Amino acid sequence: MRHIRLLALVTASLALTACAGDTTTSPVMIATPTVTPNTAPVALVSPNAAQAAMVGVPFAYDATKAGTAFSDPRKSGLTYIVAFTPTVSGLSAANGRITGTAAFPGVSTVTVTARDNSGSTASQSFPIVVFAGDLTAPTLPATTLRYSDASNPLPRHFSQAAPNAGSPIRADNTPASNITTNAGATLGRVLFYDRRLSVNDRVSCSSCHQQQFAFSDTAKLSRGFAGGFTSRHSMGLTNARFYANARFFWDERAASLEAQVLQPIQDGTEMGMTLPNVLAKLSATTYYPALFTAAFGTSEITSGRVALALSQFVRSLVSVNAKFDRAFGANGVPNFAATFTAQELAGQDLFNGRAGCARCHGTNAHISDNTHNTGLDATITDIGAGNGRFKAPSLRNIAVRPPYMHDGRFRTLEQVIAFYDSGVQNNPGLDNRLRAPGGRPLRLNLSAAERASLVAFLGTLTDNTFLTDVRFSNPFGR
Repeated sequence: MRHIRLLALVTASLALTACAGDTTTSPVMIATPTVTPNTAPVALVSPNAAQAAMVGVPFAYDATKAGTAFSDPRKSGLTYIVAFTPTVSGLSAANGRITGTAAFPGVSTVTVTARDNSGSTASQSFPIVVFAGDLTAPTLPATTLRYSDASNPLPRHFSQAAPNAGSPIRADNTPASNITTNAGATLGRVLFYDRRLSVNDRVSCSSCHQQQFAFSDTAKLSRGFAGGFTSRHSMGLTNARFYANARFFWDERAASLEAQVLQPIQDGTEMGMTLPNVLAKLSATTYYPALFTAAFGTSEITSGRVALALSQFVRSLVSVNAKFDRAFGANGVPNFAATFTAQELAGQDLFNGRAGCARCHGTNAHISDNTHNTGLDATITDIGAGNGRFKAPSLRNIAVRPPYMHDGRFRTLEQVIAFYDSGVQNNPGLDNRLRAPGGRPLRLNLSAAERASLVAFLGTLTDNTFLTDVRFSNPFGR
């Protein structure tokens, strides 16, 4: 113990000598840790998702997520700025918190920027979707309705392969990449009737294509989201699945149904939307993730999937239960004599024979074979698909969807038949099937009774089951 105490005294003596400046002994150096300031910038760590608001309903949302949306490495405290593009009438923001009551429906991109006291910033943009106050969710059955060929097969007079010339199956334009499924067509039905697909939540696809009118419109020209008129009459969608050219619109400007269904949504008169805003609105709607998952396996919402689902629904609009169809037996062989009246039989004979209607409106689906210039005017005023040619929709349910032609000029079937009887005009593009020998426009010289018979036969193409089928009806209840 004595040795230990002596060692301690010597050590203390040396330390005191060094502190006093002894030149023979080096001082003891004590290291001080260096503190490096945190220079990491502000960063986004928890992005905001699309947010939904409703016209007339108070809205509040914290875009900072209680201070967790952005990192603050310097611990200096962040300030927040929120910008709306475009502005949203009724909403404002203070230090990252958005509040107010929106006055109008629409989509705005919200950009929230976080800044620390050194000037470091980070930003994130997300949509706020303001929906109209009267929108509702769809009501769908617990068991998915049947749309696919597997669960709802086509009748034999539609599905028989060649050499049966009456079967329309050879004109089926369904691509192998978009076969109709029950879940896909269900999603398409909801999209078809959902007013959220228009810029102001006022119109849907069904506004111009109404089930009771065979998915056409009885107005000469339909009205769009702001009340403007479409450029042509609404085309009936019955049996749209069957058209070998696979092109759509009166002028066939869309190369496929998948391309066609997105165009009215983006049209400046019809629905007025952009595809990014459509996706923002669907993403902010609670019922769509489950519908997209059922149809495609994941909840991802894309414009491509919207097109696929809408196309599946439109292709499911097949009319197979008119009086014409009920003449066919299970084997696909018809007995019209036992089904039609004498007048209807006479009209059918004219349709297939002297009147020549079946030359352009063929198969048991009564579909057009191609585009045609039918001599509506001596001078072509609308070139259509070129040289005054237009695609015609199926004649199924034609009696319930006046007016007729691409411009809706004829109000009745009687007027249509009178035109083909004696009114075809001789313009340079007139279809040869409407020319008589010598090149003049064909004149049928039908009697009043024959014209009435043709109208009666066209009435046999009305399918009241189709016009009320719940599979094709409005799931939003209006």
